[in-house]
Amino acid sequence: MASAAEQMAANLSWSSIGKAKDLRQRIFFTIGLLIVYRIGTYIPVPGIDGTALREFMEELSTGIGGMLNMFTGGAISRMGIFALGIMPYISASIIVQLLASMVPKLEQLKKEGEQGRKKLNQYTRYGTVALAIFQAYGIAVSLQSGGLVTSPGAFFITACVITLVGGTMFLMWLGEQITARGIGNGISLIIFVGIVAEIPAALAQFFSQGRSGAISPAVIVGVIVMVVLVIGFVVFMERALRKITIQYPRRQQGMKIYEGGSSHLPIKVNPASVIPAIFASSLLLLPVTISTFSGQQTGPIMSTILAYFGPGQPLYLLFFTAMIVFFTYFYTHNVSFKVEDVAENLKNQTGFIPGIRPGKKTEEYLEYVVNRILVLGSAYLAAVCLLPEILRNELAIPFYFGGTSVLIVVSVTMDTINQVQSHLLAHQYEGLIEKSQLRGKKRGGSRAPARR
Repeated sequence: MASAAEQMAANLSWSSIGKAKDLRQRIFFTIGLLIVYRIGTYIPVPGIDGTALREFMEELSTGIGGMLNMFTGGAISRMGIFALGIMPYISASIIVQLLASMVPKLEQLKKEGEQGRKKLNQYTRYGTVALAIFQAYGIAVSLQSGGLVTSPGAFFITACVITLVGGTMFLMWLGEQITARGIGNGISLIIFVGIVAEIPAALAQFFSQGRSGAISPAVIVGVIVMVVLVIGFVVFMERALRKITIQYPRRQQGMKIYEGGSSHLPIKVNPASVIPAIFASSLLLLPVTISTFSGQQTGPIMSTILAYFGPGQPLYLLFFTAMIVFFTYFYTHNVSFKVEDVAENLKNQTGFIPGIRPGKKTEEYLEYVVNRILVLGSAYLAAVCLLPEILRNELAIPFYFGGTSVLIVVSVTMDTINQVQSHLLAHQYEGLIEKSQLRGKKRGGSRAPARR
């Protein structure tokens, strides 16, 4: 028989959003800030030659330029104030989390609760500013050397750096506000909206190539089928769980004796969700963003990077796979599923895994299970991210299409819907509590005259 919570969850409907005032406000707040973000992608950096930039980006639309354009929501092709996107913040987060697992002082901050988390967030912001300045300066110099500037000089470089760094910091603030006062993860939603905003133009270009005969109908149908299959595969894998039985002994509290029971500890096949793909992509974009706009003026080192680390190239695929596997294990063990904390919580709650002693043995068993699960989880992430890259390169699809974008769109959509349903469920609980309190008052009021 289903529990009361399960029955309430089954009866949830989207029409109840209108009754949940707090949830409605959060949704409108999130939509409003995302609209602000989209408007900012159309505000250009001062001093850019729009015609030359447009012609230059058309040549790069199928390669790394398309990848940059996808993650910045089209801002890089228009050189908008949000051209750097949110990637400097993500790169800084990676660096801080890596250091926090290696530097004892930073590792101690992680254990200090809310105050330690605020301090690490402060370091992340400092790192974001430093990386944004570095990338913005590289882009400004590259734009100038590539002949994409109307008035080159020190004034343009200064204005470009200030504008791009300010845009990135504003995006970081928008993401934090959405996470705190809106619905969903703000940083992921910003990337999500940027990807979705570019889909109509990419589809129009794709079908126009089909009408002109540049792409055969079989390729068009194959790409559509592949996208549908990848979406279905992502949904299946994101919901896949490994359940570990947890047993609770009979216990006595005061004069009451509570019978023991059993439950399940769910472990997702992919506990890190879309984070490894975003982290890996941000590391690939970090050096390439600087060299993209310099054209023929690129130095030998950057030319080599562009030649071997472009989408579809062997070194790109190898590095991308290695980063996905690394960040899947790193993020799972350090953030999303810390086995030592789970084992400690089970011990404090007198729960245990049948046949496994509480404490250190439980921690070792959970680590063993999680490591085996992550073999499948990291392989799934790598396959989803790399398969479309390989097919796009082999079939010569005239726009950038990557598995990372599909993974981000599907995962963020599922996560946001789950958060909306959680708010609706909490709203139903609040309504039931209010009704029970009102009934109690009415009953109390009706019994009062009888006592007299």
